[in-house]
Amino acid sequence: MPTRLELVEDEISRKLAEAHQSGELKAAKGYGRPLLTPDGWDDTPEEFRMGFKILKDAGFYPPEIELMRRRSELRAALISATEAHDRERLALELASIDQRISVRLEAVRASGSL
Repeated sequence: MPTRLELVEDEISRKLAEAHQSGELKAAKGYGRPLLTPDGWDDTPEEFRMGFKILKDAGFYPPEIELMRRRSELRAALISATEAHDRERLALELASIDQRISVRLEAVRASGSL
């Protein structure tokens, strides 16, 4: 018996095939060009990237997006920090963000669904 994800993927495949056959895909913004990677893309766990991009394109920003964005900012600031007390403060804040992200991701993994 197919899983719920497989059923969703099958439906997506059917809809994409229909859109391709009707020519609707060619009208899509960016058709035939590589996807631009948004800020924080590389810092986002691979299994969440496309889902978050779809949500972002629809105008919805889950809290994890803000956490990933802030994490990326902190990493850049930590790399460029020259003062020891600034580096320590940034490292602590980065550790806190990493912990929050880990807790949220673990909750998602434990639930078995995105």
